Amino acid sequence: MPTLFDPIQLGDIAAKNRILMAPLTRGRSTPEHVPTEIMIDYYRQRAGAGVIITEGTGVSRLGLGWPAAPGLWTAEQVEAWKPVTEAVHEAGGRIVAQIWHMGRLARPDVTGLQPLSSSATRAPYHKPENPYAEARAASIDDIRQAQDEYATAARNAIAAGFDGVQLHGANGYLIDQFLRDGTNFRDDEYGGSPENRIRFMREAVEAVIAEVGAGRTAIRLSPNGETQGADDSNPEAVFVPAAQVLNDLGIAFLELRELSPTGTFGTTDVPKLSPKIRKVFTRPLILNQEYTLEAAEADVASGLADGISWGRKYISNPDLAERFRTGAALAPDDFRTWYTPGPEGYTDYPALEVAHAAE
Repeated sequence: MPTLFDPIQLGDIAAKNRILMAPLTRGRSTPEHVPTEIMIDYYRQRAGAGVIITEGTGVSRLGLGWPAAPGLWTAEQVEAWKPVTEAVHEAGGRIVAQIWHMGRLARPDVTGLQPLSSSATRAPYHKPENPYAEARAASIDDIRQAQDEYATAARNAIAAGFDGVQLHGANGYLIDQFLRDGTNFRDDEYGGSPENRIRFMREAVEAVIAEVGAGRTAIRLSPNGETQGADDSNPEAVFVPAAQVLNDLGIAFLELRELSPTGTFGTTDVPKLSPKIRKVFTRPLILNQEYTLEAAEADVASGLADGISWGRKYISNPDLAERFRTGAALAPDDFRTWYTPGPEGYTDYPALEVAHAAE
């Protein structure tokens, strides 16, 4: 039976273990979305993961409406990513860029532009003052441009030294907005039936594959439950066929963020779809959200998953894989510093040997 500490081939990417670092928005880039020097240390510290999946990285100004998040659409951004990927590789790690179009969740106060979505809708917000704006429904030209932007960002990622890319198709962002009938009200070839709602995702993935190859292309989906206002009346009918499409395209891996009724970062009573997706997706499948080490070991041993990704645990445990291997205690993180500028709560969480030396 496989274990979390066994190596695995994820398409063209050779991972030394099956413990992945999930994407984590951290807000340490410049206001112009250029990676900063502090990010070199942050990612280097976490190179013990089988694969690091970066924070969401914008494919265009229109698609990146989060303050101080990095991008991959300008030459300056590409150059600034190069020392990050070099540092990870020097530390023996592998790193994949998560390429991100936020769709209707791109804030106009950041982009200066009206957002784009599958349909003319406005995302909800948990506070009275909603920073989101009414999105315009994408025209066919808009769809082609967004797909081209994913492909360009993928090409730029490889030029910056990344081992591959992961399209962000989860959490209510643009691809998810096309997939779900709660956000997609189109009556053309990109709306209506599950097959039509899958089309935007399929074509975006195909565009990326054409640039960097299937073996360096991955995607993240969040098939069960509502996230940031995106929901579906029958997720099995769209996400299981979507997984079959991705399997047929031969991608490197599929990552699923799945909610549960007792989650600490989003909840749902909608059953997890990973068992049904596993039947149609025979390539590497990575599962995510609320995993204990014991549950992760069980799901990898059973074959339900080929690997598990952790996000929040990697914030305060840069050497998470080693802590799992040795049974060491995990350090808690400080929510107040998740998105703040500077090293506090970012690069100042010590690795085990540093923590022990200080005792």
